[in-house]
Amino acid sequence: MKVLVADRLEAAAVERLRSAGHEVIERTGLAGEALGQALDGCAAIVIRSATRVTAEVLAASPSLRVVVRAGTGLDNVDVAAARARGVTVRNTPAANAVSVAELTLGLLLAFERHLAPAATDLRQGRWEKTKYAGREIAGRTLGLLGFGRIGREVALRARAFALEVRAHDPLIDCWPDGFDWVGRESFDGLLASADFLSLHLPLEPGTRHRIGAEALARMKPEAVLVNAARGGVVDEAALHAALVAGRLRGAILDVFEQEPPGENPLLGMPQVLATPHLGASTREAQVRAGLEAADLVIAELAGRTA
Repeated sequence: MKVLVADRLEAAAVERLRSAGHEVIERTGLAGEALGQALDGCAAIVIRSATRVTAEVLAASPSLRVVVRAGTGLDNVDVAAARARGVTVRNTPAANAVSVAELTLGLLLAFERHLAPAATDLRQGRWEKTKYAGREIAGRTLGLLGFGRIGREVALRARAFALEVRAHDPLIDCWPDGFDWVGRESFDGLLASADFLSLHLPLEPGTRHRIGAEALARMKPEAVLVNAARGGVVDEAALHAALVAGRLRGAILDVFEQEPPGENPLLGMPQVLATPHLGASTREAQVRAGLEAADLVIAELAGRTA
């Protein structure tokens, strides 16, 4: 069958699809009508985060049976419209977990030790040894909002740094085995207790602006917000206001409501450490996500539930 690869995919993943007997069409940078035209006769599409599979695209693609996102989250797919048309939607939520978890802890350490500005100053010939005295993270409380695959990987690494870990996830009925050392908190309790609040939520209607003015007001003034999940989970205007007013010590942002973020005032604030959505940007994560996506397509088109 014909499979459209609409975002860059590892060569090994494309070869796996072809080895299964499918005709693979690689065309990136498509949107709207152009994407619908490219899907003519295609049974499946593989995407990452750039391509948006909207209701209009789905309506223009009667042969489409499967949408697979090589990555975590499905905020760029109209899942309800796909379901209504009988199109299966899948993603690869485990593929990026280790990479995002490592980045989360890496950014937290970089923030508290001022690594980015210190390195910049040294490159420019300034030896600012006393200017960049930092803080240890050991013994402080890391709050995880969302305790799925990525949240649990973050918790495991945080334990090695002697952080006290607490978490809140309303979707989990039974706390996962082996994590009895992670304190289970209410949402309000997590906001009030966390020295670092790290977000690990998908972006959907119920989570958009979950961290807004009210939530930020309930956090400690010395707390630091970490978002390596989805930009829309945080109300950026409210975050900016909280930082300006000194109601929050800092923010670490790998994701933004609009990407690229353009002239975002948060980027000019010294108490903000920002990176360009690097969570899954490791060689290992890209390979895992691509191969898992290929396997999902192959299984679904063969009539097997992936």
